[in-house]
Amino acid sequence: MKPDKIREMKSEELKDKLKELRMELLKSRFMGSTGQLKNPLKKKELKKDIARILTVIKEKENAN
Repeated sequence: MKPDKIREMKSEELKDKLKELRMELLKSRFMGSTGQLKNPLKKKELKKDIARILTVIKEKENAN
C-alpha cells in the first residue's frame, strides 16, 4: 500500500484497515507455522503496511 493512498484515508478508514491487516498478519503467522504459507514475504509486507498506517495515524493526531 502506498503512503499517498494511506494519507488520503480518513481516521476511521485507517483504523479499519489496521484491524484488517493485523488479522491478516495473524493468519499468515499461523499458516507459516503450519507450513501452508505460499509467499513468506507476505508477512514482511504486512508488517510494513501496519507500520505505515500507524505512522500516518500518529501524524494526524499530532497535527490536531
